[in-house]
Amino acid sequence: MVSELINANPTVYEKKERRVRITPADLDEYAVEPIDQLEIFDHLRDIKDPEHPYSLEELKVITEDAIELDAKRNYVRVTFTPTVEHCSMATVIGLCLRVKLMRSLPSRFKVDIRVAPGTHATEAAVNKQLNDKERVAAALENPNLIDMVDECLGPSYE
Repeated sequence: MVSELINANPTVYEKKERRVRITPADLDEYAVEPIDQLEIFDHLRDIKDPEHPYSLEELKVITEDAIELDAKRNYVRVTFTPTVEHCSMATVIGLCLRVKLMRSLPSRFKVDIRVAPGTHATEAAVNKQLNDKERVAAALENPNLIDMVDECLGPSYE
């Protein structure tokens, strides 16, 4: 991960209990379970922080309430809260959120990733970078950055 920690002693919270989801076997052959806010949270909750051995859920960087979904318009907004206002990993965390949703949701969804208002010193710059298609595409061409994102998205062995 990273050698110099920005927040050496983060507050760690308890994880929420997982909801039992309907599986395709539970549905009749024509029914489709709609995507909901909790499903999107389930995709994001286990992403590992780039600096710590904790998940974004455990650090309260991401919460279920911070996800907005408009299923009719195929729109998702995820608002995350860095653990410190000068977090140098905010763009990496946002990129992890975006990549996870790109890999998990149907391509029809437009995803908007934001830093919670007032929680980061360079909030506007981070938001611009995370939602600019060309900047995201360029970031995803950087092998070192992709390795870091894949490490954060990889399975945790608790």
